[in-house]
Amino acid sequence: MATSKAAQTTSKTAQTPSEGAPTTPKTILSGADLQRVIDRIAHQILEKTEGALDTVLLGIPTRGAPLARRIAQRIHAFEQVEVPVGVLDVTLYRDDLRSQAPRALGPTELPADGIDGRRVVLVDDVLFRGRTVRAALDALRDVGRPALVQLAVLVDRGHRELPIRADYVGKNLPTALAEQVRVSLAETDGVDAVTIQREG
Repeated sequence: MATSKAAQTTSKTAQTPSEGAPTTPKTILSGADLQRVIDRIAHQILEKTEGALDTVLLGIPTRGAPLARRIAQRIHAFEQVEVPVGVLDVTLYRDDLRSQAPRALGPTELPADGIDGRRVVLVDDVLFRGRTVRAALDALRDVGRPALVQLAVLVDRGHRELPIRADYVGKNLPTALAEQVRVSLAETDGVDAVTIQREG
């Protein structure tokens, strides 16, 4: 009997995944969910900016750029307001350039009327430690002087290392440091989804 119990214990132990082992991705947001979240952010911006008055959206590559365009499209669909959209590349302003693999430089594209004196909403896919946003603020300083800077993110996963907070959040997602949150967009990945997976 004791031998049988020991065998059962050994069998259960063998079937239990080891802590820290990679897991299969779990879908947090489907394509339909993601669209609803984008609609929510668009409504939030309209409510907090007097109908997107004098507002510019600047997407942070890679996925912040198409997100900014989508948000602008939804704002137009809701209120027939044209919100200028641009792209802000932050590669040269990152503080991990020496520790990470080289990154390809992308273009910074500002709206025709610029950003001086306007409300700029930075758009990114995932807010994590806050270092990308800090790089964006440094990059922004070199291209203009906005009246106000705000931040919109699709997912806030926590674990901030800097005192940075998003003004517009699609989804707050509690995570462990060992987990990876991946945002996939049709424009860059061929599909819309948000998944989470434990890294190996």
